[in-house]
Amino acid sequence: MPGHHLTDRQVRLYMRIRRTETPAVAAAKAGFSTATAYRLEDDPRVPSQQKKRRSRRRPDALEGLFEQEIVPLLTASPGLRPVALFEELMRRHPSLPLGIRRTLERRIRTWRALHGPEREVIFRQVHAPGRLGLSDFTEASGLEVTIAGVALDHRLYHFRLAYSGFEHAHVVLGGESFVALAEGLQDALWALGGVPHEHRSDSLSAAFRNLDANAAEDVTRRYEALCLHYGMTPTRNNPGVAHENGAIEGPHGHLKRALEDALLLRGSRDFASLDLYRRFVAEVGSRRNRHRQTRIEAERAVLKPLPERRTDDFEIVSVLVTSSGGFTLRKVFYSVPSRLIGHRLRVRLYDDRLDLLLGGSAILTLTRGRADPRGRHGHVVDYRHVIHALRRKPMALLNLVYRDQLFPREAYRRTFEVLIERLDAKLACRRMVALLALAHEKSCEAELAEYLAEDLAAGRLPDPERLWRRFVPDPEALPEVHVRLGELGDYDALLGASFGEVCA
Repeated sequence: MPGHHLTDRQVRLYMRIRRTETPAVAAAKAGFSTATAYRLEDDPRVPSQQKKRRSRRRPDALEGLFEQEIVPLLTASPGLRPVALFEELMRRHPSLPLGIRRTLERRIRTWRALHGPEREVIFRQVHAPGRLGLSDFTEASGLEVTIAGVALDHRLYHFRLAYSGFEHAHVVLGGESFVALAEGLQDALWALGGVPHEHRSDSLSAAFRNLDANAAEDVTRRYEALCLHYGMTPTRNNPGVAHENGAIEGPHGHLKRALEDALLLRGSRDFASLDLYRRFVAEVGSRRNRHRQTRIEAERAVLKPLPERRTDDFEIVSVLVTSSGGFTLRKVFYSVPSRLIGHRLRVRLYDDRLDLLLGGSAILTLTRGRADPRGRHGHVVDYRHVIHALRRKPMALLNLVYRDQLFPREAYRRTFEVLIERLDAKLACRRMVALLALAHEKSCEAELAEYLAEDLAAGRLPDPERLWRRFVPDPEALPEVHVRLGELGDYDALLGASFGEVCA
């Protein structure tokens, strides 16, 4: 056809048809002109055999420079990027045209293909059903999820079966740790309903980080005990070789993209509570597992059975409650009721909470706090634990170490700032302590916060006495209710009527 180059396939087709047809008929069936057919009669070679090497149409700006300057640099430092070599070449030879960059990149790529170092080879594996389960953590702060308006800094623990692709995700608030691994892994196994023969992790590198030799050995023993409880063989990939966990490293991105899509469809990234967000993550994981249901059911048939019960997914620590009304654990101060001062408590340390035990009795559950990344201590304080002492020493609020963490809501913190600005420090502390006492004694923390916010918006100073009257009714204003009791004879009449109906 006019305007189209002749192909090898057309020439071969023409030659085959030419055995029985004339040049004009064979050319028509092959899709080119009769003139081209007569030219092929003189030279039957296919076009690829007739092409001549095209000569350069412009001078080579890299002639001599690539072999003399670039190759020695590539040999000495194979990891150099082409853009760095281009900048170095332009520094040495400013007169070179900027358009040589793409030419340089192509030649570097070709040189590395022919003379560069050997590259890592990925060996694809055949996974047998029920054999391998993998665990890993992945950063999830990029999802920009908020809990009640507060940004949630979190990771996801991710478990996956290599054969069927069954996966389970668990929200982790702290860093990667054995406690987070144990809780997430056991949740995954019980949701799956079986146990794979082998469990692979990334050497628990994050759990060992910043641990001394004894602590790292303790984590190793606990991890091995966890796998022994479920009858799994623990294995680990080589340190720094992430592709050995490729059956879960790649799906990290798929899982987070699915969560991102679900958040966009939801229309909001804010959740009222952490439990609601965890349910959301579990629901997305369940939907993804439904697409693999056939393979998952086939793999469940060859999984090992679950043990009779779960094993510990927490760490036990002993702490002493000091005269400060709390204890310090992992660089975080936790307040507790002052009745516990002087007592030694056992703490079950989970990823997101602390269960406190006095002897063998569970007495309290606290939200787990995290130390500041810059090394400062964190604080988890409940104002109810110390309000009785603050009422006796209100000035202690002024320079309290954990003052900002003491206020239960933002409105209380802003109220104290305004009181300090407009009133004497002593009077401001007394008013603030009175407001906190009102919130505690009358269980009106949320409602009181709304009134405080209204006062601040109107430019008024909150008056504890006025608010006290608002939340504590005046006994004299309460209506008197008189209840008239019935006569005993009325009950006899009722009983008699009922008895007569039964006899009838």
